[in-house]
Amino acid sequence: MSKPIDLTGDLPGLLYEVKDSIAVITLNRPEVGNALGAGMSDAFKAIWAEVRDNDAIRVAVVTAAGERHFSTGAEVGRLTTDDESSGLVNRPLDRAVYWSPHQSQVWKPVICAVNGLVNGGGLHFVVDADLIVASETAVFMDTHVNVGQVGALENIGLAKRLPLGSALRMTLQGRSYRMPAARAYQLGLVDELVSTPAEVLPKALEIAGEIAKNSPTAVSLSKQAIWKSLETGYSQSLEYGWSLLRLQWGHPDFDEGPAAFGDKRAPNWNPSPNARR
Repeated sequence: MSKPIDLTGDLPGLLYEVKDSIAVITLNRPEVGNALGAGMSDAFKAIWAEVRDNDAIRVAVVTAAGERHFSTGAEVGRLTTDDESSGLVNRPLDRAVYWSPHQSQVWKPVICAVNGLVNGGGLHFVVDADLIVASETAVFMDTHVNVGQVGALENIGLAKRLPLGSALRMTLQGRSYRMPAARAYQLGLVDELVSTPAEVLPKALEIAGEIAKNSPTAVSLSKQAIWKSLETGYSQSLEYGWSLLRLQWGHPDFDEGPAAFGDKRAPNWNPSPNARR
């Protein structure tokens, strides 16, 4: 059994801080293209659990150090030699993969701030984020098939956010095709395009700050309604959305929102999802 990870101490290849209700997670291995290395999966599992369970955190932002690479993905040399990797073979998905908020059952808003090249495993953070802010210099590609790996988890996410042919081209053509940020923005993979890498994180934090002003429970349930709709038919999605809408009726924020509007003041939201009127 692995030891609990101290999020206030040194994290392998990562930086983590919480300020003004926004958690900022930074991939911090610029010398190796912010590749996903040993121990980082466990660190992400712990970080996402903290984001998910800490009521003081309302939004998370995932970004990366440097300007050239957001993440070049998994360290290819470890794929056939690392005991941790080989031990994943017999584990189900929900006990093996914790990179992204979606894989870790996080229903708080997550923004991905992309500053450079994203490849392979780095796409976990892109496809499972709620909003993607990218620099015009950012590039998206996938090289799983070039190194004999199956493009599956990240690539299925791509197919949810891109036209099918675009997702398949990136998946099947591998390293010979790089989708520029401008094209990704045209196709809807990127939601906000800024000029330079230096502008990416400030824009992501600006958006996060605006989201954090809203009712945490209403935001979380709204996110669930939309994401879950991707997994079911329209009528079933509406039924599920109706159940979430009614759930919010029992929360204090349901009364606080209209009261604050009428009083012309900022609302005093209750951050606990278990609070009741």
